[in-house]
Amino acid sequence: MKNIILFGKPGAGKGTQAEFLKVTFDLIHISTGDVFRFNLKNETPLGILAKGYMDNGDLVPDEVTIQMLEGEVDKHPNAAGFIFDGFPRTTSQAEALDTFLSKKAMSISATLALEVSEDILVKRLLNRGKDSGRADDQDEEKIRNRFAEYNSKTAPLIDFYKAQGKFHPINGEGSITSIAEQLTDIVEQL
Repeated sequence: MKNIILFGKPGAGKGTQAEFLKVTFDLIHISTGDVFRFNLKNETPLGILAKGYMDNGDLVPDEVTIQMLEGEVDKHPNAAGFIFDGFPRTTSQAEALDTFLSKKAMSISATLALEVSEDILVKRLLNRGKDSGRADDQDEEKIRNRFAEYNSKTAPLIDFYKAQGKFHPINGEGSITSIAEQLTDIVEQL
């Protein structure tokens, strides 16, 4: 079983490459954002719980997010593996994910980090914002604020996964095909 975390700043190409990995290696792609939206829209018990925190302006506790992810993993008992996209974002979430997976006799195989300069990411996101209409992709100040948030909270995960020998940086500035080839080389070796 290959369980991969796809890691990178907003606009790094995680969604594009997750789709490629999903098809190439027959993996289940779990996007935390999609899981949240599903639970909120369908008013599942976890969605109602999460909405309560969100309505109060609080962050949804890691335990609630992990329970949502566990539900997604449980839906696919015969999966060849999973791509976790958008989680973990902090070291405490990474520890919670490891604990959850170990209960299922699973573990993270690799963290694949798409590395792209912030200036290139700003251009990508501003272009995406024109097409998608996403407000958070149309304002450079907001984009750079997201990078600052990422750098302060998510970047420490690099050391967490390096210590486990599971961190693999990928140059995310090339063509989609060349990035996919780099990812394939790593995943085939897992």
